[in-house]
Amino acid sequence: MKVTIISDIPLSRKNGTAVAAANLIESLRAKGHEVRVVCPDKDKKGKEGYYVAETRSFGPFDGYVKKNDVALAKADDDILYSAIDGADIVHCMMPFSLSRRAADIARALGIPVSAGFHCQAENVTNHLGLMNSKALNKAIYRRFYRVLYGKCDCVHYPTVFIKDEFESSVKKSTRGYVISNGVDEAFFKGERKARTDGKFVILCTGRYSREKDQSVLIDAVKKSAHEKDIQLVFAGAGPMEGALRRRAEGLTNAPVFGFFTREELTDVIHSADLYVHTAKVEIEAISCLEAICGGLVPVIADSEKSATRAFAMGGHNLFRPSDSADLAEKIDFFMENPYEKEKCALLYKGFAAGLAKSRCMDEMENMFAETVLENKHAAYGIPVTENSQRAAVLGYTDGGGR
Repeated sequence: MKVTIISDIPLSRKNGTAVAAANLIESLRAKGHEVRVVCPDKDKKGKEGYYVAETRSFGPFDGYVKKNDVALAKADDDILYSAIDGADIVHCMMPFSLSRRAADIARALGIPVSAGFHCQAENVTNHLGLMNSKALNKAIYRRFYRVLYGKCDCVHYPTVFIKDEFESSVKKSTRGYVISNGVDEAFFKGERKARTDGKFVILCTGRYSREKDQSVLIDAVKKSAHEKDIQLVFAGAGPMEGALRRRAEGLTNAPVFGFFTREELTDVIHSADLYVHTAKVEIEAISCLEAICGGLVPVIADSEKSATRAFAMGGHNLFRPSDSADLAEKIDFFMENPYEKEKCALLYKGFAAGLAKSRCMDEMENMFAETVLENKHAAYGIPVTENSQRAAVLGYTDGGGR
């Protein structure tokens, strides 16, 4: 297949959507597909298969945008036509200008369009200080549907949670595929590493931003009966780092802040004792899944706007969102009951088995192939039959390629 992937955000960004896009590109190319990528990464200029768009200006808000590490590509018809013309399918990563224009161009050329759902309404309204406005969040979702998802042949949802959330808001159903973004196989490998410093290490991974709410973990450790024994590690980057560092002043052990490579993060996971996921807004939280696949027991914010709470195996794996006292109680439980923590870890081993990235990327490939084939059948008035028969018509195989 010839697949054009549209990414409104830089692939170099340190967030889940950029990682998901990079994984998809790498997987499809490894399977022999031709992948064209439109993105705003200046370091990709001149590289084969990449079409680099300019970054949008937000006028007087450019300072705020830069501070919050928000970068979006500007739609460019010439670049988009070059990348889309002759493709079998166009896949959009975000519901913003570049992807919206790409979808319109693709449909004008008779090329099927798919889109990933990687942006919650709250990710937008958070910047307006209105994250809890139900009316505004619904309005955002309706706009997303109108400008992109309603025009797509199929939509990729990382979780059932976000599919239900979106469809209930727009009061329309979509042809959706629920497929996890997947966890890199590196996180499944390696042995637990015993620490020699006596510290109980708690890992929290994610962008430093308001909706991720890492401050509740700092406050919880301050309230813990074992505060002196706890070492916090915040793996990530983002605009709230300064505020978090100030909030952590007074802790016996200063937290570790920083962005880790995949290899470094696997080492941290294998030497940590507990994972805490504080985010109140989350579509899937691959970071939490990575920790689970690496053998850690999670304690997760029980937020109605987060798919991650579905990963909880029991009450001790959940805490009330933004409630530092409740989180402190859950942390102390696992510190004081190591046997319970080990039992919980065994339960999570089975949970992690179906999350391997390779398996999820196979499902994404199948989603593209089915959509391409059904589009071709529709064009020629051929009825759709079984998947295997559809695949045989144009020579698609389980291994990918054509």
